[in-house]
Amino acid sequence: MWQRIQTLYLAISTVLLAVLLFGTACMEVTPDGVTEVSYLHLKAPYIGILIGIIAAMTVLALVAFKVRILQMRLSVLSGLVALGLQVWLGVLYFTAPATVTFRWTVIFPLAVAVFNFLAARGCFQDQLMVESASRIRNKRR
Repeated sequence: MWQRIQTLYLAISTVLLAVLLFGTACMEVTPDGVTEVSYLHLKAPYIGILIGIIAAMTVLALVAFKVRILQMRLSVLSGLVALGLQVWLGVLYFTAPATVTFRWTVIFPLAVAVFNFLAARGCFQDQLMVESASRIRNKRR
């Protein structure tokens, strides 16, 4: 399992999603001048649910290493949902009031999407290698 590169990509995606879910993504300065750390998933609960869905698909793809087609499809699907989350976070960034500052962890969904697409590419290459080896075996008979 760990000798395949897509496993590493999916593990990195899972860690990035955990940091995004449990880390601080934005800070808000109150009128008193006090900085309040806020979590995105507490401000907008749907963001937390979406991060959880992406994380569940990524973990499922991580443990489905014996079924390469399922792993590839889950990686692509979670990558697309992560891109959607990034668009949503971009909208929140541009519509936020001036008192809210976002941290660099807001771009993690984009990195997750890239890693998931790289994992899907690795799954596809493994599938092609298995199919070509099985074609060679079938010609010998």
